[in-house]
Amino acid sequence: MEKELVNDDYRDFIGEIKDKVRRSQYEAMKAVNTTLISLYWGIGQEIYNQQQEKGWGKSIVEVLAKELKEEFPDVKGFSASNLWRMRNFYTTYCTAENLAPLVREISWTKNIAIMEKCNDFLEREFYIKMTKKYGWTKDVLINHIENKTYEKYLLNQTNFDETLPEKYVNQAKLAVKDEYIFDFMELSKEHSERELEENLINNMRAFLEEMGGNFAFIGSQYHLSVGGDDFYIDLLLYHRSLKSLVAIELKVGDFKPEFVGKLQFYLTALDKQVKMEHENPSIGIIICKNKNRTVVEYALNDSDKPIGVSTYQIRDTLPEQMQNLLPSPEEIKKRLEGLK
Repeated sequence: MEKELVNDDYRDFIGEIKDKVRRSQYEAMKAVNTTLISLYWGIGQEIYNQQQEKGWGKSIVEVLAKELKEEFPDVKGFSASNLWRMRNFYTTYCTAENLAPLVREISWTKNIAIMEKCNDFLEREFYIKMTKKYGWTKDVLINHIENKTYEKYLLNQTNFDETLPEKYVNQAKLAVKDEYIFDFMELSKEHSERELEENLINNMRAFLEEMGGNFAFIGSQYHLSVGGDDFYIDLLLYHRSLKSLVAIELKVGDFKPEFVGKLQFYLTALDKQVKMEHENPSIGIIICKNKNRTVVEYALNDSDKPIGVSTYQIRDTLPEQMQNLLPSPEEIKKRLEGLK
């Protein structure tokens, strides 16, 4: 017995040391990244200032690149194109007081992707914060930008303002997209709800990634017993930041108002039977093939449970007319406060 205790203590000790090393490595990487971004910012600032003072054109960047390569032959990142990016990086963010500190918290390559692919400061703020929060790789980040994740978050239809505590509203809204892209599945144009569910389960990692991060999978066809009758939730997830169960109902057709009543029932049962004391109210998401936005608005109007209604596509789509539905810059800023 004593030997086993010693072994257990040893394993705990080793585990603690490993955790310390990992945390130290992470902090070291963060420090290196911050230093690198600060260096690039400073170089970009100097290039810009010299151009302004002396009227130099882009050719100075070519000369500087050559000099730096000769002086630091083993150091990468001083090509003419990258030096020009440093200059643009500085001019892009030097007047954005809220973003200048944030750009130092993600890598250079991710910063460049956001700077060059996003159109305005609010969109850039969204992707910087999401990249930091969820640890997106460069490829995942670019995929989200190209799939217009920013717009699809802002267009979402929920009743969270009326049904959730104010301190959770913004974060909850950012947990629900208006449209999900399930391009990782092989589904025919005509498919059943069961086929949709099975494909999502078989591609769970990609599915959770498309949901936006911070979700954990609990189960499919999750069983609830109420009054001796059996009921089944298509997919049950858990949102770690919100500390909420998330019930998902899948529909391969158009949204119907009666879907809301059914999901309200499920959420009531989850809150009474499954939710733990420290957890927040359960949230429901109806994911259907199509929806009439006015019908959704009416259906959610009198619901006392937090529900969002989204659509899904097997490929990326965002009709031009949807751009007119985007909220005001003031509302967007308010929602981005939910990203810490």
